[in-house]
Amino acid sequence: MTPVSRFIMIMGIALTVSACGGRGDLSLDMANDPYEGFNRQMFAVNMTLDRYVLKPVAKGYDYVPSPARRGVRNIISNLAEPISFANNSLQGEWLRAGKSATRFMVNSTIGLLGLFDVASSIGLKRPTEDFGQTLARYGVSEGPYLYLPVIGPAPPRDLAGMVVDWAFDPVTYSDDATSTAVSMYVVDGIDFRTENLGVLDEIERSSIDFYASIRSLYRQNRKSEIANGITSLDDLPDLPDMDEFDDFDDFE
Repeated sequence: MTPVSRFIMIMGIALTVSACGGRGDLSLDMANDPYEGFNRQMFAVNMTLDRYVLKPVAKGYDYVPSPARRGVRNIISNLAEPISFANNSLQGEWLRAGKSATRFMVNSTIGLLGLFDVASSIGLKRPTEDFGQTLARYGVSEGPYLYLPVIGPAPPRDLAGMVVDWAFDPVTYSDDATSTAVSMYVVDGIDFRTENLGVLDEIERSSIDFYASIRSLYRQNRKSEIANGITSLDDLPDLPDMDEFDDFDDFE
């Protein structure tokens, strides 16, 4: 998943949190944001780019038939399978690595170079993994929060992971690697923005501090990815002791 895609996904999570609890602005982690002034400026740059470039283009792309957009998305996802395979292998996650390899072979052949996600239809869901997650699994800390233009949230550990993942990406070894990678990055970002039209406006409207919400939710999301979606009991919210309430009127 590209940084743009991840950022759009985080905005979706933020919308869900704010819709369910109205508490999406609460800080869910220690800030660890020594460059907050710079980061907020870059955040503003990205929001301006979204407002005047990405969102209008996404609205236009929305007119492309859904099956065609899905096919493009499948191809991009399929080309990222070797990245997941390499990182799952480095983490000793052999079952997940085997699933990534099988998905790549099935979708690249029966799925016509990834145009169709045949693997998911037969129960092989995509186990996404990147080198930032691999570093985290080996105990490397995130480092200070950093937010970059276009890229979005990119703390040192994840930024280093993006660089290493470039070596695992088969596109890197194509004849015109740079232009192909940039084209895929742009199309992927537009596609995700198209799938989430309206999300940014809604979460921005619902947030007291949009920047702080995205920072906190980014860390939540990365923690979940590093744990392969397994939630620790320590991460669950404290629930009230029902014995403290005599009847349901006490909830009012």
